Amino acid sequence: MEEILKRNRELLARVDDWFARCMAAYPEHIACRSGCSGCCRSTFDITLLDAYYLKLGFDRLPEAVRVPVLAKCRERLALMRQEWPEFDHPFVLNYRPEEEWELLMPDLDETPCVLLGDDGRCLVYDHRPMTCRLHGIPLVDTEGEVMHDEWCTMNFTEADPLTLPGLTAPFDSILRAEVALFRDFTERFLGRRMSELDTLIPTALMIDFDGFDWKRWAREEG
Repeated sequence: MEEILKRNRELLARVDDWFARCMAAYPEHIACRSGCSGCCRSTFDITLLDAYYLKLGFDRLPEAVRVPVLAKCRERLALMRQEWPEFDHPFVLNYRPEEEWELLMPDLDETPCVLLGDDGRCLVYDHRPMTCRLHGIPLVDTEGEVMHDEWCTMNFTEADPLTLPGLTAPFDSILRAEVALFRDFTERFLGRRMSELDTLIPTALMIDFDGFDWKRWAREEG
């Protein structure tokens, strides 16, 4: 598993390097700063690998920090079960069609992420998921394909980011590497290669990655 985690850290570092390069190239257009949590609202779906890495970081926090966060997670889970009463450990979403996930993370939900500290900073910043690292700037591949055309409303208020060449990155390559890594992770963890298994940030923190029989679960899920 350490080899998988090493590759994951390297992949996340590629994304972080891109974001830092964008901020250096266009400081007048990008408002993202430490302590800004405007984008850290609502509930986000993440891959099971992201969840595993996130939980590693979370479990290293002092108990006094973890306990109130887990209380928020249980509160969020109770609300989710109003929509999906059967939603239970290991909290994987994929047994339902993706269009139904909106019930658990509505667009208008402005609830702060359970991992935001009182100072607006992420409690597990170094272990945050891929989606958090990609947020705020449109994703434009070096070949010109626009892979995500939305950005934080506090960024690019006086410019169209889709016309700024310094924002591009080899996202096709990055996303392909992410899928390949995820398939290797599921083979090692569940005993079978899978392309997609997702959960939510609050439920990720409640998953028992070490004690749960994942291989049996994967067999039963077919």
